[in-house]
Amino acid sequence: MELPIVQTDVPPGFIDLGSGNPGLEMLPMEMIAHAAERYFEVGDRHTLQYGAEQGNGLFLSTLAEFLSSKYGFSVAADKLLATTGASSALDLLCTLFTQPGDAIIVEEPTYFLALGIFADHRLNVYAVPLDQEGLDVDSLEALLVEIQPKFVYTIPTFHNPASTTLSEMRREKLVSLAQEYDFLLIADEVYHFLAYAEEPPPPLAEYSDQAEQVVSINSFSKILAPGLRLGWIQAHPKMISRLVKCGLLDSGGGLNPFTSAIVQYLIESGDLTKNIRQLQDVFQQRQEAMSTALDRYLPGIHYNKPQGGYYFWVHMPERDTVQLRNIIHKNNIDIRPGSLFSSQNGLNDYLRLSISNHNPEQIETGIKILARSMQES
Repeated sequence: MELPIVQTDVPPGFIDLGSGNPGLEMLPMEMIAHAAERYFEVGDRHTLQYGAEQGNGLFLSTLAEFLSSKYGFSVAADKLLATTGASSALDLLCTLFTQPGDAIIVEEPTYFLALGIFADHRLNVYAVPLDQEGLDVDSLEALLVEIQPKFVYTIPTFHNPASTTLSEMRREKLVSLAQEYDFLLIADEVYHFLAYAEEPPPPLAEYSDQAEQVVSINSFSKILAPGLRLGWIQAHPKMISRLVKCGLLDSGGGLNPFTSAIVQYLIESGDLTKNIRQLQDVFQQRQEAMSTALDRYLPGIHYNKPQGGYYFWVHMPERDTVQLRNIIHKNNIDIRPGSLFSSQNGLNDYLRLSISNHNPEQIETGIKILARSMQES
């Protein structure tokens, strides 16, 4: 069997409007090369050795300074733990804090690959709905009377796939519920820095100073490159202390010390901040292109126009988007059907579109072909 070169191979001429991967042209090869050159010039071999369980101290201190400047509140290095990305962080939290059969709560819809992690751990998944202000905290509160979850998993900012952002008032109530009912509040905040229209409220990570239940997971996958496999957890020092004692980190000597050292130089040089600004500009242009194309070629449909992040969440009443996906494949187009994002076997008349993988011209072409395919079906 011939093995694929990369996970994201796309045939020439194929427009994948559903993919959440950044286009290759978006990956800052030159910036990373310069940081790597700096690393090898310094010649510190410590980061080729097993590392500290929490992560390289210089990297964590540099990251803490970066987050403090971006968030507008002080972030201490002892509240951070290096991970190999948001997915590994989520898996680690499941390993340490759940047993098969435990109840957890997610949003409906939610990130579909997170559902795979929860299935691996054989967790019982309950769902609460979203609206334009994000997670419906009143529905969550009603559900908490009936079940006692180990954690609630939320994507509070520029939601994947719904593109909503949780209001500040709801954030405060959500944290209050986590304290009252004593469940972990796992906030997936990987899109927080990708605002290109309206700045979001402060991240849920801010509440981890006072609330030991709040655990924020984040990643360099969206703001640098997925292949770095580097991210972080931000939580109360007591939670960080609990995490660093786990067998995985004890045996492995921390996660990704080599890549951490290179990213440290990217932060110190200002290149990470520069890259984020470039991403914001590019995605704003692509958001405008997607909105214009949808309004022109698919008038009358309803969609959430993102203020940041990657995704458009589109409602197509009386359309089975799984069947639609099969139809449009023949015309070299792809989308992601809404059912992928449902833990309750619903959302069949929704679909996710993404602006991460194609330029404005390709986006318009893709939507035009999608509309024509729908008319022909």
